[in-house]
Amino acid sequence: MQQPETPELPAIPFPLTYSVEYPDRPLNRLTSAFRFIWLIPIGVIIALLTEGFSRDGSGYGWAWAIGGFLFLPTLLMILFRQKYPRWWFDWNLNLAKFMARYQAYVYLMRDEYPSTDEEQAAFIDFPYPDAMRLNRWMPLVKWILAIPHYIVLWILHIAVCVCVIIAWFAILFTGRYPRGLFDFVVGVNRWTWRVIAYAFLLVTDDYPPFEFD
Repeated sequence: MQQPETPELPAIPFPLTYSVEYPDRPLNRLTSAFRFIWLIPIGVIIALLTEGFSRDGSGYGWAWAIGGFLFLPTLLMILFRQKYPRWWFDWNLNLAKFMARYQAYVYLMRDEYPSTDEEQAAFIDFPYPDAMRLNRWMPLVKWILAIPHYIVLWILHIAVCVCVIIAWFAILFTGRYPRGLFDFVVGVNRWTWRVIAYAFLLVTDDYPPFEFD
């Protein structure tokens, strides 16, 4: 008697979404050519949020905030109280959204000047975690477990820099960002944000997949 086939269960997606809308019109050649100049004002704000926030003058600010994200306080709260304070989560999420908009502008993927608070064409989101379901000991080792990702992403981000340079010339001559390069840069950024969500934002215990999609 033939055994009935076991239905294949759909894969559970990683709890972070990241996307950038491909521009449906020619990109501005002037602002793309001199993007390094237009970046200065918003770059100062990013620096104040990420560097200034993570340093307290004693040289040990990195221990409680990494790149502006609340890390050590969240780690300790999960470890000892199994809580993830909502306003800490909201800070991390909104900072991630701001940095995603800034990142898209830096990589020439969009012409819109990065907004500090409004949604634009670069999107990132991750759900508020149930801290009681998180393994309270995992935050102590997640950053170590993610080392293989750091190595791969270091190589991929070198490739991203090359892609952005090629895209810069393509925009100057054609006004368009080559779609293949665009998708590659988005994929590397998505991969990077998944690792950040796992190892430093501590919003999930799911190990990040080694893939772009």
